[in-house]
Amino acid sequence: MEFIADFHIHSKYSRATSKDMDLEHIAHWAKLKGITLMGTGDFTHHLWLEELHNNLEDLGNGLFKYKGVNFILTSEISSIYSKKGKTYRIHNIVFAPSFKTVHKINEVLARYGNLSSDGRPILGLDAKDIARIVFDIDDTCMVVPAHVWTPWFSLFGSMSGFNRIEDCFEELSPKLFALETGLSSDPAMNWRVSALDRFSLISNSDSH
Repeated sequence: MEFIADFHIHSKYSRATSKDMDLEHIAHWAKLKGITLMGTGDFTHHLWLEELHNNLEDLGNGLFKYKGVNFILTSEISSIYSKKGKTYRIHNIVFAPSFKTVHKINEVLARYGNLSSDGRPILGLDAKDIARIVFDIDDTCMVVPAHVWTPWFSLFGSMSGFNRIEDCFEELSPKLFALETGLSSDPAMNWRVSALDRFSLISNSDSH
């Protein structure tokens, strides 16, 4: 089955984001562009989560619907932390199957930072620890490293990233099966790296 999806977006509650990044406008433009499945973005922000909860129709299969457009619960999380004497800045996209799971994730993550400060929260948590928290809560969740070649804020970033996925996620690496190309690379560039052959590659708008 072929379909067009955009899993990585932000809401109006993220910094430097249009005030029109609400469900009404997101659904409208998704239809115009032929996108049938959207990520909600920003489920860690309490105000956006309330809007999602009040407006999305739960289809009972991990998907939700709003005015003819399907949605899946997603949120980007920024990790800034030190490991073995080096500072890392890693962004990951978390996919969750239900509001129940989202509430549990938010409850734990709130212990490590202010989730209300930004739709994309910045936490002083190791990326591996975020993945462990998410998988321990619900092992049907997905964690996808975001825009993996962006120099400053990504898994392979030249300024603040790792050389190998295993160096970042260690024993949790087998639980990851997709990577986001981001604006710094395209699928063809990633296909040149044989270590990434087992991963599905996704490209999203990261719309603000």
